Amino acid sequence: MAQILDGLKVSKDIKQEIKVEVDKILAAGKRPPHLAAILVGESGASKAYVNSKVKDCKEVGFKSTLLKFSDTITEGELLGEIQKLNQNPDIDGFIVQLPIPKGMDEQKVIDAIDASKDVDGFHPENFGRMALEMEAYLPATPYGIMTLLERYNIDTQGKHCVVIGRSRIVGRPMSILMSSKGNPGNATVTLVHSHTQNIEEFTKNADIVIVALGAPKYLKGSMIKKGAVIVDVGITRVEDTGEKGYHLEGDVDYESCEPKAGWITPVPGGVGPMTRAMLMKNTLLAYKRKF
Repeated sequence: MAQILDGLKVSKDIKQEIKVEVDKILAAGKRPPHLAAILVGESGASKAYVNSKVKDCKEVGFKSTLLKFSDTITEGELLGEIQKLNQNPDIDGFIVQLPIPKGMDEQKVIDAIDASKDVDGFHPENFGRMALEMEAYLPATPYGIMTLLERYNIDTQGKHCVVIGRSRIVGRPMSILMSSKGNPGNATVTLVHSHTQNIEEFTKNADIVIVALGAPKYLKGSMIKKGAVIVDVGITRVEDTGEKGYHLEGDVDYESCEPKAGWITPVPGGVGPMTRAMLMKNTLLAYKRKF
């Protein structure tokens, strides 16, 4: 029986800690930290995600601004809106909710964000600083996972960590952070992906497995060793006949992995809430750097 890495509980603790800091800022007569979000198009998942970020801002005492645009906006117009936020001294940090409509150059949009306001941690400058172990805004999901491991005192030093998936948002930064100096960190990291042969050979020997594939129930209990730490980053809407018409599934086959694992993150309630809490933490950091 695995112990639960409860992201929901830890994220609430972190938000409470941030709220205490914001209360002190307001008591000193200063303005609150201000996070803005750009949402392009009508994606249900993106809308839900952005709305939850607005709710988080309210909880911790931040000011938030949501800028919604239809997917008919041109790339040039979107870059213009980003420029306005870059130049607005009252906005401490902002995000452009991904994915953006097809036909737009996602990298160009990310590059246009001022690195000092890039609280998602996707800008090449922040990514490079992270890789060099310099101070940077860490991408929210990997930052959330590192914080979860830290809060539960999971020892990662000298451990073998397998990261499944090499996306720039989770997999690759995760492999960099887990191998960085410090604790959590100091792990021996293997990054596997769609071209890796016999992934099972790697996962069966791993002390820590972090799965970020977007493939429901990919990691089975037969693929892990007893006592392993399992972190499930995946969240996929799977259609069903229930009231909502779908349910959420992670990349880990929870039923077969949970009896064998030492620690495991649930879906939902694991990595997701941590991602949102870290966005708040990055925004507070952006605010503090200005004052």
